[in-house]
Amino acid sequence: MEDTNPIPLETAPAPLEMRARRGFNLFWRTFFFLALLLFGSIVAWLQTFRALESEPRAIQSAQQLASMVNLSRAALRYSDSIARVSLIKTLADEEQVRITPREPKDKFELFGDDEFVERIAGELKTRLGSGTVVASMVNGQKGLWVGFAIDGDSYWLLTDPSRVGPSRNTTWVIWLVIAAALSLTGSAFIARLINRPLKQLSFAASRMRDGDFDASLLDEKVATSEIREVNIGFNRMAEQLFKIEQDRVIMLAGISHDLRTPLARLRLETEMSVADPDAREHMAADIAQLDRIIDKFLDYARPEPPRLERVSLNAVVDAATYAVADYDDMRVTVSIPENLAVLADEVELSRVISNLLENARRYGKTPDTGVALVDIAAKTRDQWVLIKIRDHGTGVAPETLSKLTRPFFRGDAARTAATGAGLGLAIVEKTIHRMGGMFTLANTNSGGLAAHIKLRRS
Repeated sequence: MEDTNPIPLETAPAPLEMRARRGFNLFWRTFFFLALLLFGSIVAWLQTFRALESEPRAIQSAQQLASMVNLSRAALRYSDSIARVSLIKTLADEEQVRITPREPKDKFELFGDDEFVERIAGELKTRLGSGTVVASMVNGQKGLWVGFAIDGDSYWLLTDPSRVGPSRNTTWVIWLVIAAALSLTGSAFIARLINRPLKQLSFAASRMRDGDFDASLLDEKVATSEIREVNIGFNRMAEQLFKIEQDRVIMLAGISHDLRTPLARLRLETEMSVADPDAREHMAADIAQLDRIIDKFLDYARPEPPRLERVSLNAVVDAATYAVADYDDMRVTVSIPENLAVLADEVELSRVISNLLENARRYGKTPDTGVALVDIAAKTRDQWVLIKIRDHGTGVAPETLSKLTRPFFRGDAARTAATGAGLGLAIVEKTIHRMGGMFTLANTNSGGLAAHIKLRRS
């Protein structure tokens, strides 16, 4: 490959293996905030109604109990002893209201474990007098006990606590669960509705980035006016970029075609007219270099995506290393598991490996021996195959490393020795991306450059 100095790749923990930072998916982010807003509104609404409903219900319950005590008190006060016994028995049998004398030694627990019950007890004391006692247990027997006095005599009135109604209305809990479920469903629907056009736009942008302009067209008849305008603007931009790409390819192809004919004539004339063999050889080499540069332009301008299929990585690497086996200034060591296959274009992948080997041969030679020592290794990780091609040269400056894959860029150390167009690494990166992989370069800790390739496992 004819690019800058060595292209190291081992500085950080395997750049190929770096994973993109994960964040909240837009759908879940929108869903979370909508659900939080709706759920908070429901809880606030529920608490408001509970507060508005609790006091009237407590007053009503206290009023019923006070009426029961007053009626019992009046009936007992104006009845003789025989009728009083009969009245107490009738109340116990028919109204489930029990009236017993209150003794000084009676042990009781006050009735009031929450705000609702305390409000009832306070209302009863207001209606029946400050001496009224409301208890939940008397002498170990649970119930709703109301202590009152009749002409100096103290009594207990025992009734069912359900008469005051439940202090915690389970109906509200049921409504809260139903409202929360409806809110979550609505949030999911709204989030999906908002996220769908953005997801389509993201997909179209990724397809356009890969050169598939036809698949990147968006619907221009959607109902939402803002989304429709964005889709129309995106489609017009895609059409313009496609036209520019076509013009670029046609221009480069035309230039390459027009240059090849005079180059062929110039080669023939040089071989026939120049008498000096050395001069003739150098001129022929210059013409051959120009021809290779034209090929690089065509490779970089190649617009069509490759056809991916199962490719044996062992076979591709063996073919690439066989081509350089006779070079005296290069030694290649291969460490790849047997029967390792990747999803790629065989011709494109062969070109990538060959370019990286040529780049290592040109710029990755060890300073002391002048021989390029190149290591090729591969391993699998999940559904990916990680390929590493490294040399043992001097590497490149850290600030130059990120620029090596730019078209026509060449590092300072390569300016005098480079005979290419500065497109080699740019072509490699573009080719790997078109095959759905990743390509990164880094300086190794032990010196030299490493190229990391990440392709899908077949």
